[in-house]
Amino acid sequence: PVELVVADVSHGLFAPLAPITAAHGPIDRIVHLAAQVSVVHSLANPLVDVAVNYVGTVQVLEYARAAGVRKVVFASSAAVYGDTAHVPVPEDVPCRPLSPYGVDKLASELMLRAYASTHGLASTPLRFFNVYGPRQDPGSPYSGVISIFADRARAGRPITIFGDGAQTRDFVYVGDVARAVVTAAFTDGGDGTAMNVATGQETTVRHLAETVVALAGTDVAITHAPARAGEIVRSLAQVERAAADLGFTAEVALRPGLAATLASL
Repeated sequence: PVELVVADVSHGLFAPLAPITAAHGPIDRIVHLAAQVSVVHSLANPLVDVAVNYVGTVQVLEYARAAGVRKVVFASSAAVYGDTAHVPVPEDVPCRPLSPYGVDKLASELMLRAYASTHGLASTPLRFFNVYGPRQDPGSPYSGVISIFADRARAGRPITIFGDGAQTRDFVYVGDVARAVVTAAFTDGGDGTAMNVATGQETTVRHLAETVVALAGTDVAITHAPARAGEIVRSLAQVERAAADLGFTAEVALRPGLAATLASL
């Protein structure tokens, strides 16, 4: 059975988790996915981003340290890299995040590493690239480009690309991401060393839009709007570290992943 406890991670875990530990015993492992997930929102509200994404992570780590948790897996992001010239990007490239969101994810990673070295708390940050798949809400302001494109194509509405569409992303299916998280959680050890979770395959946004339209079977227009300021031109991950340390390799190719996403709508 799964028990749901609704709480704000930035306020700490001790009180919310007390009833759970009283009923079931100490918590063994933590997967920390709680976040403010919008880069745009972080630019407009950096203090909120710090409170949720950085302070929230410190709250998780402090609980884990005090409670003797065996492992913490942290949902980090490719946003920590910024617009790097290293493509495909390795985990050890200098990070130059462009937003408070990226800064707070990177700061959280550094805190994981500090807790590992100071307190012996095992942890693994996973740097997710562009995650997509079923149950992603196309109406959400935080939604990814794939769910928006898929929703519009299914509805017969035009798809808008910001810029010329030549910008690239490494799109990774949510089922693969879930498998990476579970694998990391049950792989003992981890000193806070980050790992990319991605496919190692580069896709242009234009090709993405054309593939979505073809799979949807609708003849919708693909239009263009001015590029967004600060948008990363190329994003592609090196994926060898996760393969070597976790035995994880993404398995779902883009086309079947897009088909599953469209079917879910």
